Amino acid sequence: MAQAEVLRFCKTLMGLQSFGLMVVYLIIVSMSSLYFRISKPLSLRKTLVVYNYGCSLANLYTLVAFLIGIYQANSIFVLKSNDWLKHAFFLYWALKNFELLDTAFMILRHRRRQLSFLHIYHHSSMVLLTDFGYHFSPWAGIAFLVSINSFVHVCLYFYYGYAAQFPNDPVPWKKHVTQLQIVQFLVGMVHAMFGYKYHQYCIYGPFYALTMIALFSNYYVRAFILTKEKGNKGKQE
Repeated sequence: MAQAEVLRFCKTLMGLQSFGLMVVYLIIVSMSSLYFRISKPLSLRKTLVVYNYGCSLANLYTLVAFLIGIYQANSIFVLKSNDWLKHAFFLYWALKNFELLDTAFMILRHRRRQLSFLHIYHHSSMVLLTDFGYHFSPWAGIAFLVSINSFVHVCLYFYYGYAAQFPNDPVPWKKHVTQLQIVQFLVGMVHAMFGYKYHQYCIYGPFYALTMIALFSNYYVRAFILTKEKGNKGKQE
């Protein structure tokens, strides 16, 4: 039963209009190494300041729209929609398409290390999932999950904007942003599992949340725990 649901869900994703965009995105990423060899890195600092602060504000508006829609639905599990939720889901889908510029800026700036599997998997999958959400499931139950993600992106893009605006001023709360990302997927997985068991949610929700928890946790360990241990070891030597 669960396997059939996943296969049917994947088939639906492949039929979305965003599937072609995802394929083009993956092709561009795969060819980025060629671009690195024939070009010089760009700074784009001013562009990044405007872009990231703009994304933070756009996510804030989307978050407010989700919250109004959820309030009108009077539930975080109901599989029903309303005008505010449809509006919010459209904005959310449009934003995830626009946020593919994250990857474009990384390529233009020759940020090879930032082009991780986590980054590419998350961005490419969200293009499809938000398309599916807008067209097939702009419901309050799903809105609860993505409203949390919108809040996280308000914080995340504000952090990116601040870091671009003040490149010589280390941001002390960088680690907390990653912790917030992990917490959102933990909350999302619990909500999705409860919804699958009692409210006929798709089985893919808990599975996707689990993959994101694993990937972000792996990043957190490498970026903040192992790096700190290496630093302490170096000081002792």
